[in-house]
Amino acid sequence: MILVHHLQNSRSQRVLWLLEELGFPFEVRRYERDPKTLLAPPELRRIHPLGKAPIVEVDGLTLVETGAIVEYLVTRADGRLGPPADPVAAQRWRQYLHYAEGSMMPPLFGLLVVRRLGLLGRPALGPLLRMFAAHLRWLEAELAGRDWFAGDVFTAADVMMSFPLEAATQRAGLDRQYPRLLAWLERIHARPAYRTALNRGGPYVYA
Repeated sequence: MILVHHLQNSRSQRVLWLLEELGFPFEVRRYERDPKTLLAPPELRRIHPLGKAPIVEVDGLTLVETGAIVEYLVTRADGRLGPPADPVAAQRWRQYLHYAEGSMMPPLFGLLVVRRLGLLGRPALGPLLRMFAAHLRWLEAELAGRDWFAGDVFTAADVMMSFPLEAATQRAGLDRQYPRLLAWLERIHARPAYRTALNRGGPYVYA
């Protein structure tokens, strides 16, 4: 059995969704954020020293880091939702698997912090929004000729891209000026496995 340690309103929602898409049986252990700090509870540190979700226990291993977990699960599923056969699409798959966390999440986290700082954070707000807008413009252009990030079919790369783009609708300017990205969000939210994963994971403010 696969056990997912899932934190409310976090990156770990993607792991639940991927598991539903792959049809793997799994158990969810839910954790709530501290209402004041919004941090994960200390109980997660008993599972892994970093105390960050997602944490997945599977095959005698304790896995952390969403992209690495996604790669592991895709391999375990004999490559389903993995890199497409076309080499260009396969490279895009790898690119977006890492880009979601490596390039998109740092400015998104920065925006979260500066907004919580109120007036003290105001000088950094504009530069961070402009930095993130460059990502949104590029991604909007990327979807000009295809429905999914890697290529013509849905893959785990789309699962990885979901959290930063969902969060961007609330705090980073993803709005009607990016119609292709909004249409992509509608497509992923309409997937039955996505809806089932929401039921398994509990309340999720970004859906």
